[in-house]
Amino acid sequence: MKWWQIGKRDADLERELQSDLQLEEEEQREHGIAPEEARYAALRAFGNPSVISEQTREVWSWDRLETVLRDLKISIRTLARQPGFSAVAMLVIAVGMGATISLFTVVWSVLLKPLPFDRPEQLVRLYESSKRFPWNGPAPGIYREWKRQSKSFSSLALFKDWPPYNLSDGGTLPEQVRATICSWDLFNTLGVQPSIGRSFTAEDDQPSANSTVILSWSLWKRRFGGDPSVVGRKINLDAKPYTVIGVMPRWFAFAEQKVQIFLPVYHEKKPEEMAAIDNHGFRVIGRLKPGVTREQAAQEVSAIVRQIHDADLDNPFVSSGAAIRPLIDYLVGDIRPALYMLLAATGCMLLIACLNVANLLTARSAARRREIAIRRALGGGRFRLIREQLIETFVLFSVGGAAGLALAYAALRWFIITRTDMVRVESIRIDGVVVATVAGLVLICALFAGLIPMLASRSGNLVAALQESSRGSTSGSSRTGVRKVLVGAEVAFTVVLLVSAGLLLKSYMRLRSNDLGCATDNILTMRFTLPKVQYSKPAQRVAFFDDLLVRVSALPGVEAASLVLAVPGKGYFGDGGVSIAEHPPLPQGQTQEAIVRSADPGYFASIGIPLLRGRTFGSDQRLDGANEVIVSAGFVRKYFPNEDPIGKHLITLSHHSYEVVGVVGDTRYELAEPPEPTMYFPIDAGTETGAALVLRAARDPESLALPIQKVIEQMDRELAVSDVLTMNQIINKSSLDANFEATLLAALAGISLLLAAVGLFGVLAYLATQRRTEIGIRLALGAQREHVLHLMLLDGLPPAIGGAVAGSLLAIAAAQLIRSSLYATKPLDPAVFAGVIGLLFTVATTACLLPAWRASRVQPATVLRSE
Repeated sequence: MKWWQIGKRDADLERELQSDLQLEEEEQREHGIAPEEARYAALRAFGNPSVISEQTREVWSWDRLETVLRDLKISIRTLARQPGFSAVAMLVIAVGMGATISLFTVVWSVLLKPLPFDRPEQLVRLYESSKRFPWNGPAPGIYREWKRQSKSFSSLALFKDWPPYNLSDGGTLPEQVRATICSWDLFNTLGVQPSIGRSFTAEDDQPSANSTVILSWSLWKRRFGGDPSVVGRKINLDAKPYTVIGVMPRWFAFAEQKVQIFLPVYHEKKPEEMAAIDNHGFRVIGRLKPGVTREQAAQEVSAIVRQIHDADLDNPFVSSGAAIRPLIDYLVGDIRPALYMLLAATGCMLLIACLNVANLLTARSAARRREIAIRRALGGGRFRLIREQLIETFVLFSVGGAAGLALAYAALRWFIITRTDMVRVESIRIDGVVVATVAGLVLICALFAGLIPMLASRSGNLVAALQESSRGSTSGSSRTGVRKVLVGAEVAFTVVLLVSAGLLLKSYMRLRSNDLGCATDNILTMRFTLPKVQYSKPAQRVAFFDDLLVRVSALPGVEAASLVLAVPGKGYFGDGGVSIAEHPPLPQGQTQEAIVRSADPGYFASIGIPLLRGRTFGSDQRLDGANEVIVSAGFVRKYFPNEDPIGKHLITLSHHSYEVVGVVGDTRYELAEPPEPTMYFPIDAGTETGAALVLRAARDPESLALPIQKVIEQMDRELAVSDVLTMNQIINKSSLDANFEATLLAALAGISLLLAAVGLFGVLAYLATQRRTEIGIRLALGAQREHVLHLMLLDGLPPAIGGAVAGSLLAIAAAQLIRSSLYATKPLDPAVFAGVIGLLFTVATTACLLPAWRASRVQPATVLRSE
């Protein structure tokens, strides 16, 4: 019999029993028994129908399931009769579950789920290593030797993030698209192929080959409308035709999230560049052969690097060793600590939610104690009663868990939209592993929250239970003690979250208070890259720069316009080594290193970088005549500590001499990084194809974005701009991770604080109800209401104080764990700890005041009359 036929089976059994009973009654009448006595005689002869029914069910299968289903129906009806309690409990569970499920889904999808490649456990990232740079990018010449000599890998592939290309096909306006140049076998190494078209071949990856490109799925859909016929067609990249040979799968995202095109590296780079052994801007991945360990492979590639190093000891940029780590560690290594920290925080909040629900169930169990005692006195089994209570708890957590799953789905949609920059964000989804984890969480949390009330009321003395539940009883100290312990635990974990959130918020504020070293208001920036095909000569680039500045400066609302390689806060963009002509020669291979920037003479005034000494570039600093350099104050402190740098000469690695003509203020290349020594060379030398346009506006700078783009379109219809941002937006993007972590943790801590306050309020309200008679007697005997208020506060605050002490000890340990996420903030910051304790004391006192005040307002006559 199927389980869904149980109800029909019971009805059939009932009809059959009634039919047999009627037949027995008729037989008794036939024997001459009076009709009014025949019924009782039939029952005596037939037996108790209820007993027969139970005996029959014991013979049938599904009896246990039937009992559970019956208890489930009873539990649902019981919870439905208490909608307020049920709604509050389910809401608390849903919030705790939703937060935990969403963060677990992110952690599982990003950190734990295997990469979507063939045998991902074999994929590794290879590095060169030295004392100074233990995880350095391999040079292409080193990669060539690895590929030639190594026996540990079935495949090795090279790739590099490349400056954006100007794409002018497939849309109304040109745009810059992020590019990766790679060896032809990158996709074969990963074990993935284009969903449309084909992958690169060795013939495509030659300097003399036809220009080919593979598109990302997102670019193909957005720019070309998902048209399959684009494969085989030519598109213009930097005004040069490339044949589209494939489109990568929708799920594919490798290295940089925003990469939109892939090109063969040996076709794009010059042969001499690809033979260099000291150019460390590349990345190499490999697939280990079956049975080869990472340690064995690392020893082999290190030996190859050492051979090359020993053969060229005069070159300081050749590494002396190599290192290997799993590919997934390279992809997600930077975000791993932050995600685990947030997962731990949500788990902590889920525990607080479970404690809160356990507190509610304990209070409810106390209210039903008389009912349960009566049922036990009438023969109800203890196991049956425990099962009913556990099923009720399971129903609460099942509904709350389902609601939490829905909340998690909504939260994940928001997360995916707002954090498109995060690695593997495209893989975040609720899958079978997440659902199974939710089911396990529901079961564990239901058992945890359901068993606590049973432990609190484990006494087997029915008489005492009936007496305790009678009107006017003030006992029940065991349950009250359990509830106080639960509230104390809630407070303790809340302190941990509050301290962690406080530290991250302080860290974020410290980060945001950093000065980039330039003006941030009314400054607009945007980047462009000149195609090398059209602007192959320095004179062509400088002419474009001059024309652009003249046209942009003439726009209404533009106060100043200038060009620079990269504005503060937008990244490193490379450094360079120099020697100082007036200083003693450095040891062989050593140079003074500093960040390198190219800028025009008006850049410093446009963006508000102060000129501290000397002057800006002269008007003659153009093309081959460029021989001046401006240095930052940090450069002077490091390399000219006790002398005037003006008039000194810096010699570059290419043996060009530049005279120091000015000193400007320090700037930060990243908001979280300290200012580094910086050298500014004339951008009008024409060596740069890419630059950032910087404008100071009289008012709203964003309103100038479209007019400037139209100006650039008029100058070159193939040229696109990107990263159109104000300086304030750059700061916001630089602090996005810190802001996200601090805000999310603060929200979790706030919810936890609310739950702890509600729990404390509930405990004191329960105590006030339990002690109502006692309070009435005290007032009748002359006690002051203020004394009663004070008494109740003293009864309610100790759990909060105990929890705060325990929580502070836990918070000290937690603060050490999040140390790596803090910026310029000590883990044991006394102001944060003091602020948390002060906030907690204020909230706890407020939560206790209302029930304490209500208890002190009790009318003695009313209480005594009711007794």
